[in-house]
Amino acid sequence: MSLPSPPGTERSPRPRDRAGDTEPDEDKVCAVCGDRASGYHFHVMSCEGCKGFFRRSIIKGVRFTCPLARRCPVTKAKRRQCQACRLQKCLDVGMRRDMIMSEEALRRRRELRGQRGQPGGQQGQQGGLTAEQQELIALLIAAHQRTFDSSFSQFTQYWPAVRLFVPSPPGSGVAAGVSPSPCEEVLPDSLSLLPQFADLSTFMIQQVIKFAKEIPVFRSLSLDAQISLLKGATLEICQIRFNTVFNPDTKAWECGQRCYTIRDGALAGFQQIYLEPLLKFHESLRRLRLHEAEYALLQAMLLFSPDHAGIAQRDVIDAFQEKVALTLKSYIDHRHPPPEGRFLYAKLLLLLTEMQTLKAEKTRQILHIQDLSAMTPLLSEIIS
Repeated sequence: MSLPSPPGTERSPRPRDRAGDTEPDEDKVCAVCGDRASGYHFHVMSCEGCKGFFRRSIIKGVRFTCPLARRCPVTKAKRRQCQACRLQKCLDVGMRRDMIMSEEALRRRRELRGQRGQPGGQQGQQGGLTAEQQELIALLIAAHQRTFDSSFSQFTQYWPAVRLFVPSPPGSGVAAGVSPSPCEEVLPDSLSLLPQFADLSTFMIQQVIKFAKEIPVFRSLSLDAQISLLKGATLEICQIRFNTVFNPDTKAWECGQRCYTIRDGALAGFQQIYLEPLLKFHESLRRLRLHEAEYALLQAMLLFSPDHAGIAQRDVIDAFQEKVALTLKSYIDHRHPPPEGRFLYAKLLLLLTEMQTLKAEKTRQILHIQDLSAMTPLLSEIIS
């Protein structure tokens, strides 16, 4: 998946040390050449020189060649001697192509900043959002609401839960593995969980497909392009939707009258190498306190990823993803004032990167859980 750059900045949030303070200035060293770094750029602590070099090289699409089999040292003194090795070093230390803003995005950012500074301008009248951006948000919220029922009332037709009561510690008053929540069912046994997870996956995938078809730009794409986008993004969009029903206090996903915890996932056959990072991801995303508009925009941003191999109409897809990203950034800037909104967009991009890793591990485990793929032909098609 291609994650667009933060339209308001090309810098990543600075990590904190154990005491919670940002890194001291004297420790800031460019990971590429060793020069004094100015901050995080494209996901890596780097200097202004390497930041500019990486951005120019990627935007221009230049193919450098090395006369010495790509073994040249890249230091402050020698970084200009071999551009091929310098670019490779940028990539090796983790600089990300997808965080580079296009010239059009930079131009639009400058325009937005100029409009914000004009008293009575359109930005002030529209609460920081253009009429076009407001229309896009309204369209995506409506699509989300029409295709996602947080009460999961439509899911009641699926497998009934067969429950196994596990005694809780004395005085706790709840079943083991389930924290107090509006859902009062106790832990399901593994025999009932596997088909229930399979049906829940099918149900969620069907809703994501309906969401995509609510978007006019998606409907305008060729069938092959639509299938490629859905295969690439459906599992991630499902996680975004599940986050809206995640209760951080109980660490449970409250799907209507049923609650699921990572212990349920373990009973169904998933391993802790996937479940523990999954829980951490949902806790981190929930802490950002996103609005419904931001959840809807995130889903669209994930769906319209132009980087799937062999995808057609890449320019159309890329342009719409950038439009969604700019709208999300503008919304965050004006609806999450500092300090709440500081680095919020960048934090979202980092979490979406984590979600790609989760998706890869989940796919691997699904393929190894006996009978799960067979129970869900639609899920098998998505991960094929």
